[in-house]
Amino acid sequence: MKLSSGTKVVVMSVVAGLIGGGAAAGGVTYFSQDNQAAETSSKTTAVKVNDNNVKGTSSATKAFKNVSGAVVSVINLQKQQSLQSGMYGGITGDSSDSDSSDLETASEGSGVIYKKNNNTAYIVTNNHVVSDSNAIQVLLSDGTKLTAKLVGTDEQTDLAVLKVSANKIKEVADFADSSKAEAGQSVLAIGSPLGSDYATSVTEGIVSATKRQVDATDESGNSLGKATVLQTDAAINPGNSGGPLVNLAGQVVGINSMKLASSEDGTSVEGMGFAIPSNTVVSIINELEKNGKIERPALGVSMVDLSNVSTSDQSDVLHLPASVSGGVVVVDTERDYPAANGGLTQYDVITKVDGKSVDNSGELRDVLYKHKIGDSVKLTYYHSGKEKTVTVKLDKSTSSLSNAQ
Repeated sequence: MKLSSGTKVVVMSVVAGLIGGGAAAGGVTYFSQDNQAAETSSKTTAVKVNDNNVKGTSSATKAFKNVSGAVVSVINLQKQQSLQSGMYGGITGDSSDSDSSDLETASEGSGVIYKKNNNTAYIVTNNHVVSDSNAIQVLLSDGTKLTAKLVGTDEQTDLAVLKVSANKIKEVADFADSSKAEAGQSVLAIGSPLGSDYATSVTEGIVSATKRQVDATDESGNSLGKATVLQTDAAINPGNSGGPLVNLAGQVVGINSMKLASSEDGTSVEGMGFAIPSNTVVSIINELEKNGKIERPALGVSMVDLSNVSTSDQSDVLHLPASVSGGVVVVDTERDYPAANGGLTQYDVITKVDGKSVDNSGELRDVLYKHKIGDSVKLTYYHSGKEKTVTVKLDKSTSSLSNAQ
């Protein structure tokens, strides 16, 4: 450590010496050419700004102007618990909303206005942008702040719909057919990176890949399965979530949702952002507008990935054979739902659905959600170490559940 410090001092001294030498040499030159320098100075003309030689408006600028007025900042407001509430609320069991603490900004994201209907305007954003909010505000591109009402959310696709008064709304965005998007096409990401202080920022890139499959997780880290997304190298930063990815016609081709900052081994990466394709977005927001929720078949189980259970618990509590390395552990079952009706109980481990192996809860959902309410599925599971199968009818939906699937 001492050697390093000494080295830094030497380097700094050498640099200072060089700068001093340069200054001295410059001084000698100046004095030896004093008359010439003065003469040159008298002929100096002022610098001026020249005409901008860029003629016309670029395609990117046209696209930005076409849609930027429909892009908003979404502000998630949450109640901050007072110290007294935090100390005594849990003891008394008082969970009422009577706490006098003001609502404060918990997080910010982006959104895009896609529809006006009479006096109501509709905005699509990400579910994780508005999750756990006590109130929501949106900041329009002209600086107007409005109170928004939550119409519906879908954790599975990470989408949410808000509505606001349309009195101040001047522009709405159009959706393009995302199935026509091609790798290499130019796109713009518009939103509020790092929050509303940088509202309506735009970055440019290309579609890096279409129909990319990425792992999605909920806020607890449990797998939600594979999400099919558009990949882009347009810069996407915290706060861009929920904002639009648009083509050079100014049409929305996706809703920015996530980025990959590093690989599993910790290698830093750049230019890997992902957007929910507009075709998926349109399908979900139409149903959210209509029902406020998405109807999907439910087994009626709370579950955890087997990979999150220690090896000792897999053996001592679940009594699993060593050959079982993947699956979903049933933590609890909902009465009168398909799993309970089929005989599944706590600590059973589901390993297959319709004969297809499921290593985690995401893969289970992927298979399950391909079915409709009313279909039947065959479950393969382990109960007290023994493999069993049962066919259950999917007669319930996820919308009637809180945390179960």
